[in-house]
Amino acid sequence: MYNDENNLYHYTYRKDGSESQNSQPVLEAPYREPWESNMKKDQKKNRSGAKIVALALSCALLGGAAGAGVMWGVSGSGSSTSVNVSNRSAIAVAVKTVDGKTAMSDAEVYAANVNSVVSINTTGSSGTNIFGQSVETASAGSGFILTADGYIVTNHHVIEDANAVKVTLYNGDTYDATVIGSDEDYDIAVLKIEATGLQPVTMGDSDTLNVGDHVLAVGNPLGELTFSMSGGMVSSVNRAINVDGTPFNMIQTDTSINPGNSGGPLFNEYGEVVGIVSAKYSSYSSESVEGLGFAIPMNDVLAMIQDIMTNGYVTNKPYLGITQGTMTSQMAEQYRYDISQGVFVYSVEDGSAADKAGLKMGDVITKVDDTDIATSEDLVAAKKSYSAGDTSTFTIYRDGKTQTVEVTWGSVPADQQTDTKDDTQQNTQSDTNNGNNYYSNGSMDDLFNYFFNGGFGGQSGQNGQSGQGNSPAA
Repeated sequence: MYNDENNLYHYTYRKDGSESQNSQPVLEAPYREPWESNMKKDQKKNRSGAKIVALALSCALLGGAAGAGVMWGVSGSGSSTSVNVSNRSAIAVAVKTVDGKTAMSDAEVYAANVNSVVSINTTGSSGTNIFGQSVETASAGSGFILTADGYIVTNHHVIEDANAVKVTLYNGDTYDATVIGSDEDYDIAVLKIEATGLQPVTMGDSDTLNVGDHVLAVGNPLGELTFSMSGGMVSSVNRAINVDGTPFNMIQTDTSINPGNSGGPLFNEYGEVVGIVSAKYSSYSSESVEGLGFAIPMNDVLAMIQDIMTNGYVTNKPYLGITQGTMTSQMAEQYRYDISQGVFVYSVEDGSAADKAGLKMGDVITKVDDTDIATSEDLVAAKKSYSAGDTSTFTIYRDGKTQTVEVTWGSVPADQQTDTKDDTQQNTQSDTNNGNNYYSNGSMDDLFNYFFNGGFGGQSGQNGQSGQGNSPAA
């Protein structure tokens, strides 16, 4: 899961399994015998009284047992203490069918869906140590069963770089899972286990959520507290956040979200899945914050999930075919551009949607339809509103003038699906002199090399969330 500990959203369940913990000293209270001072003072002269009190106490306890155990008490020295004990019988939770019409209690939502939630454990490798030995990593997350024959949904970052994925059901059965496909831009992944007769979730309409609606998360917090449920409300809908350079549209909730909850379902009060738990925000600048969890709206990704199930990747994902970067005032000043905001086009792929529309290296994109584009992240966010084949009007700056071009979005080539950032593919290195980021894809022409050698690029953001320059998502 993403978590903000250093003013950046990032994954909280680290692949090396480490988590920062603050140890607190345990203070032990001195032990005192009950009624110690009174007993020592009156021990000799009240021996017979003690017997009477003991007899009375025995009678009281017996009488209480005969009276359905309503209370038990202690009396002595003119004082009386009693504790009320309920005799209410436990109520069994009925397992209801999720029909989208019947509101349920929290316990009923859990009972109806816990068999559809899974815990996910992955193993991978992160290079070698100083002895040349492979360093293995492990992480954990959550997911939910989409179909009775074993398709499972989780986050992309849960299974990213994993060599092996294991899925555990509520009944304890564990399966080796195959990654059917995933998409980093939308942080979704589809797994498959060889099983039948599973209990799938019921999808809900995330567009019907209102601020204040009650929601529940079930998952695998800390990778150990499996099948735990937490509850809260919808704090905001359509909340735009930036996760390590990648913009997301999220459901904000104050439901308790912790490392290991990533990929788990967010339920509404009808027991329907309305979101995929994905991120939390735990600090801002030097301040610790609570109750800022985020889930991906199901309506935004359901069609993509189905596409991954069928084709192994998102086939209608829009693709422009440029290498881009954020325009800066420094670039504008040195190269005499009249604008200092927008997306600078460093290169255009032959035959791509951008190439067919006539976009050129050196153009600056300032608007897509009615959406203003000030940064590279703005263009990535705007792209998510379109599908392959859609046509948009791009406003661009070229040769000192503003003009518009019609762009028909292409689709991401199948051989580039593993690199979901191909529209913004830039290798980044820091300039220790001025803090700017340089960009190069290793094959730029003279103009880009000129910019690169001049040291231009997006500056690191200082807004307490994520960099507002051009750094790719982690």
